[in-house]
Amino acid sequence: MAMDQTFPSGSERLACHISVPVTADASTPALILCHGFPIGPLDARRSAGTFPELIDRLCHELGYIAMTFTFRGCGTSTGDFSLQGWMDDLRNAVDHLTRTHGITKVVLVGTNTGGSLAICEAADDPRVFAAGLLSPRADFDDWAEHPRRFLEHAKEIGAVRTPGFPTSLDEWSRAFRRFRPAAAARRFAPRPLLVLHGDDDESVPVSDARQLAQAHGAAELNVLAGAGHRLRHDPRAIAILSGWLDRIRPG
Repeated sequence: MAMDQTFPSGSERLACHISVPVTADASTPALILCHGFPIGPLDARRSAGTFPELIDRLCHELGYIAMTFTFRGCGTSTGDFSLQGWMDDLRNAVDHLTRTHGITKVVLVGTNTGGSLAICEAADDPRVFAAGLLSPRADFDDWAEHPRRFLEHAKEIGAVRTPGFPTSLDEWSRAFRRFRPAAAARRFAPRPLLVLHGDDDESVPVSDARQLAQAHGAAELNVLAGAGHRLRHDPRAIAILSGWLDRIRPG
């Protein structure tokens, strides 16, 4: 059974898609798939457009209660992009899924920025028993170095829509150094971690993936030859992710 709905995140409403296997019960684990920051040619309103299809597939093939959602400022979700806001959104997504379906075990899977935030959330949330990261960045330092330029880019692609937002550029950009994915990977150990990256990624260097895997100490690292940044569309990456999810599934 699949359904489209919304859930609250502070003052925002976030759109989500949830797929539930017919065999689901109180012991069924959950999976949340997080999209990344929009990159051209897609604007923010088209973010994660193909994710519900993948969620349905993982639900039916692997038996997870599966969910994807769009962060504030993206898709049909309300609000404007901020890294702190996105972290709040992810925590609220976990809260929503566990509360509405009586779940105690969650896997977080994220692409790009979504993967980086997934490990930050997973490190400090005991409900998360495993995490899978596709093309993740190890930090947000490049955004922090040029916050005004990044804000203008966020406005151009529609992730920031409200005139006058943010009220404080300093506070908005402070989160870029507040959240440290590599440090989070270290705290997340020894829970299972999968890191996938393309060796031809034009947006995030493969060294970021290696840094995250090294920080964790026991991560499964797969570097795909000839693959670019959008691993969501690489059949090899999805096959590896599916196999890993099947192996780490409780019970």
